[in-house]
Amino acid sequence: MPNQLQQIAIRWFDAFNAKNLEKLLELYDNEAQHFSPKLKMRQPETNGLIIGKEAMRVWWQDAFDRLPTLHYKVTSLTANTDRVFMEYTRQVAGEADMLVAEVLEIKEGKIVFSRVYHG
Repeated sequence: MPNQLQQIAIRWFDAFNAKNLEKLLELYDNEAQHFSPKLKMRQPETNGLIIGKEAMRVWWQDAFDRLPTLHYKVTSLTANTDRVFMEYTRQVAGEADMLVAEVLEIKEGKIVFSRVYHG
């Protein structure tokens, strides 16, 4: 089971770094929730939390449009039976690298909740 969850995380990074929004969203449950400190800064009305694929589509498309050089470099993936803890470096040309941790909660092969933590 942990290996299957790690495979989902690897597909997540592949889709994100390719800026393939459809492949990224396919990994999520329709009612999935996503929490991010960057979301809280850019869209304060959300309090950092968005729900559903459409909200995630808007959020990530905006990031891809604003930051064409955005890339995540994986440093560690740790999985158990229902979640993957991902550590990665957020890289954007002209900005300092940022250490990030993210937890993907997975049920029945779909991400139901993702939470981002900035180091």
